[in-house]
Amino acid sequence: MPTSRPSETIAPTPAAAVAEALAMPPAPKGEPAGERGSWRRGGEPGTAAPPDARPGRPTGRRFGKALRRPERIPAPLLCLTAMFLVQTGIALSKPLFGPLGVSGTTFLRLGFAAVVLLAVTRPKLRGKRPRDLAAATLLGMASAGMTLLFAGAIDRLPMGTAATIEFLGPLAVALFFARRASHLLWALLAAAGVALLTLLGEGEGGGGLDPVGLLFAFGAAACYAAYILFTDKVGAVFEGFQGLAVSMTAGALTLAPFGFGQAWDGLTAPGASPLVLLASVAGVSLLLPVIPYALEMTALRRMPQRVFSVLVSLEPAVSALVGLVVLGQLLGAPQLAGIGCVVVASVGATLTGRR
Repeated sequence: MPTSRPSETIAPTPAAAVAEALAMPPAPKGEPAGERGSWRRGGEPGTAAPPDARPGRPTGRRFGKALRRPERIPAPLLCLTAMFLVQTGIALSKPLFGPLGVSGTTFLRLGFAAVVLLAVTRPKLRGKRPRDLAAATLLGMASAGMTLLFAGAIDRLPMGTAATIEFLGPLAVALFFARRASHLLWALLAAAGVALLTLLGEGEGGGGLDPVGLLFAFGAAACYAAYILFTDKVGAVFEGFQGLAVSMTAGALTLAPFGFGQAWDGLTAPGASPLVLLASVAGVSLLLPVIPYALEMTALRRMPQRVFSVLVSLEPAVSALVGLVVLGQLLGAPQLAGIGCVVVASVGATLTGRR
């Protein structure tokens, strides 16, 4: 994307954003390459993501030039839209757990997303070092673990609770790399939020939170932190979203031993509608990750990374709202207070981080 003044920028429609963002080259220090794209460490804090200005590289503009419209879509709106699509995709996955199982649904969703991304990005593996391919594989494994464990968590816990605990992964990475004494305050605030969620929170039936669901959520947080660290390494050596396609494929293969049999049993069960189930999974896979990642990358190129990180800190609250609207999950005051503590801790850690 050529540089221009804000008043001269023409924003693409979501369809054009998908085509353009999937074809963009990587930022100097990497870009999202994991199953979810809600964390960025590439580039200098407080600066906008670099424009797509490499001569001789395909930019993807030819795919969506005819779909552009003159009004400028605000970058924060693109970011929020991506978050809502992610959480909606997660919420719409839950009804599929019944016929396909948690592992089967997760495996099919990652498989569909991998096929789409491989077809669009056509990753080039020639010339890649073994350690680069190993990093992409490890990223895919971390991503698969995060996805499967989070799916198990939302099967047993309210979405807002599970998403808040999972968000401790990126928050822990942010606090670790900050290494400032003032960040102890944000760590304590996040810990208070988790205590409110786990000790005073209620499950969907009004009882205490499912301990297995909590274990899954904390496991997802650990995998989330791992995939953040591998994202930097993979994003630095793969162009555009090629690293995402490779790692997504590795993640789907990782889940195959756990999910293929469960998915097959669900698709071939008496009275099942395999075409309807597959179409539903395919639609969910577009909601997460393909379209949200494209919108986020479009937003990142037009807004400071620090602003983006603050917006992403709202993800637990967005998850709670989507859980209420889509799944009818009403959270109590302690849970809302706990989510608020984690959100404020994330925003505070972002705003007071090293510039």
